[in-house]
Amino acid sequence: MPHAPEPGEDDLAPIAAPQTVFHTEQALLGALLFDPRRLDDVSGIAADSFATAAHAALYTAITTLPRPDPAEHAKNTKWLDRVLATSREQARGLTASYLHTLIHLCPRPSHAAAYARIVEAEHARRRLHTAAERLVHTIHDTSLPHPVETVLAEADALAAVVDDIANRFPTRAGVLPRTTPPPPGAAPGHTEAVGEEQILLATATARPSGIEAVRWLLPDDFTLPLHAGLWQCITTLARRHEPVDPVTVLWGAHQRGLLNDGAEPDEVLRLLAEPAGSVEHWAERVLQRSLLATAEDTGRRIKVFADDAANTPYQLIVGTRRALADLAAARTRWQHATAPTPPQKRRRPPTTRAGPPTTTPAHATRGTRATR
Repeated sequence: MPHAPEPGEDDLAPIAAPQTVFHTEQALLGALLFDPRRLDDVSGIAADSFATAAHAALYTAITTLPRPDPAEHAKNTKWLDRVLATSREQARGLTASYLHTLIHLCPRPSHAAAYARIVEAEHARRRLHTAAERLVHTIHDTSLPHPVETVLAEADALAAVVDDIANRFPTRAGVLPRTTPPPPGAAPGHTEAVGEEQILLATATARPSGIEAVRWLLPDDFTLPLHAGLWQCITTLARRHEPVDPVTVLWGAHQRGLLNDGAEPDEVLRLLAEPAGSVEHWAERVLQRSLLATAEDTGRRIKVFADDAANTPYQLIVGTRRALADLAAARTRWQHATAPTPPQKRRRPPTTRAGPPTTTPAHATRGTRATR
């Protein structure tokens, strides 16, 4: 069995990660190297469950090579030599001394199943973090031709990861993560979003008949509290069939206290005086930005949960599903907004009922009635 790496090879410093799970991985690998029969106790993990490439390479070698005879394994290092040679094909920095160190560091080889469960839990945490990070990255990718569809596909991939983790760690109780969620971030394209919201408010004020078609738009979809309040004023007037124009909306804003935060009446009137296009077009734009902002908040929350080592897999499952529920609600409204309008069926003309047969000729009947 070789005792030193070849010249020019990396040493073991890069794999000496300070994370707690690193020591658990060492204990698990040490147990399997000492007694390969412990593989029968290990389930739920694969090579990619390990945090370092070197440990992943060792686990691959251990699980793919034929197991040695227990009596022979106790006498010599032939099987360990084969494990080292195989694993060095993927991690050239491994040495014989490190394999012996792993065996020495394992407290109890009989606890291999417990070590594997810890490795599996930490792998679940990393999977959640990666999926959430990919979701956030997708939201900011300006090159996407269909951003909403792509973002929702990433959200589905994240939900699939959660479902897989839940199958491995069935939820014991609905305990939310103790981690404080991050504050909501600014919506993508905040400046452009504000301008589109202003056009929507002005167009809805000028053409309130279009409001009925966008009932899926909520005040929370707006980026500014003033805009959300003005939308409530406009929709309330339209729902009550009361006059809708800049003056009536301004009065509604006054009654709701929207002008108490520094908004000037002249500013509101100017905002409502420049309609353009259709209410439905601008409402869909506002909803799209709201959905993307919700997706980003969802991804950021899940990343923060996954980064907190104090959260158990059960808490991560509950917290992630709660965050995804908010995105699912926005997704449902988006589907209502963008669903094609079904063609209206043409109504058939009513069928005339046939009357009872008559035995008297029509002219005779008329003559009889005329004589009466």
